[in-house]
Amino acid sequence: MNIQQNAPLSQHSTMRLGGNAAFLADITSREEIEQAVSWANERSLPLMMIGGGSNIVWRDEGFDGLILVNKIRGYEQKIEEDGNVYLTIGGGESWDEMVERTVNAGLSGIEALSLIPGTAGATPVQNVGAYGQEISQTLINLEAYDMEQRRFISIDAADCQFGYRTSRFKTSDRGRFLITHLTLHLKKESPRPPFYRALQNHLDEHHIANPTPQTVRDAVIAIRQSKLPDPAKVANNGSFFANPIISQGQFSGLQAKFPDIPNWPTADGQIKIPAAWLVEQAGFKNIHDQETGMATWHAQPLVLVNEHAKTTADLLKFKQKIVSTIQQKFGITLIQEPELLP
Repeated sequence: MNIQQNAPLSQHSTMRLGGNAAFLADITSREEIEQAVSWANERSLPLMMIGGGSNIVWRDEGFDGLILVNKIRGYEQKIEEDGNVYLTIGGGESWDEMVERTVNAGLSGIEALSLIPGTAGATPVQNVGAYGQEISQTLINLEAYDMEQRRFISIDAADCQFGYRTSRFKTSDRGRFLITHLTLHLKKESPRPPFYRALQNHLDEHHIANPTPQTVRDAVIAIRQSKLPDPAKVANNGSFFANPIISQGQFSGLQAKFPDIPNWPTADGQIKIPAAWLVEQAGFKNIHDQETGMATWHAQPLVLVNEHAKTTADLLKFKQKIVSTIQQKFGITLIQEPELLP
């Protein structure tokens, strides 16, 4: 295990900001996790595992401990009757490459999660979702190293406390588990409607009446590429704010003031408001802020872009401008999606 010292964390965030880690190491196996944990414990150092950095914002102060970069590989497929397929993948695998591989095999279940950057092991943390699918819908269980029990354990999906863009790994047990593998339940069949509105519109426009996993993946990629910048070329974390969910009473009050406010009912009787609409209505569409060096992407105001920001403080100052304006105008407080670490 090669341990780097004073490693720039800006290289491990697609926003390309943040301080340094005292120590950093790539991890390729379960054994290396145990070695790294022992190494950090002997030196009384805090430890944290990350993936590709697409959902991470590092503080300018950096991290005075050991960062592990998950590069654990693996792709094992088990086929059962009736087209059920159980797929176990390494937490360090590229998520989109895994989606592509399943689609090439004619499997459905995660095709709408195409082109999401980052690693497979990071998807349960945020309960990654897009275009009507969430990782919680296909996850059977995951393997993780438990920092409290000092051993590897299996956690069923039902015990992950999944919610909209959240899980126990992001909240009550933040930092406790180092996720090594995921097992997903996919199916050898065509995707079934109803589809997310934007996806259905794309399928209709291209006269696709009987979508396959491949045509859905192609549609999602086309939609995402039309709206979102490539983090390899433009420094960003994707959608920076989650869609707020408000009560029916609060929505009625807003609708009286803003009759055209878009909305979707949730399963528990609340109302989801598109954060992109709020950001645009607040006057932050295609804004280039010279004070902070930050901007909003021209095709999707939810994406905050680092044009020439020097520090995470610049990013957070720009974020707060948006949050404060929306709070004042709509009485809604937007929640940041990327994790602010440590």
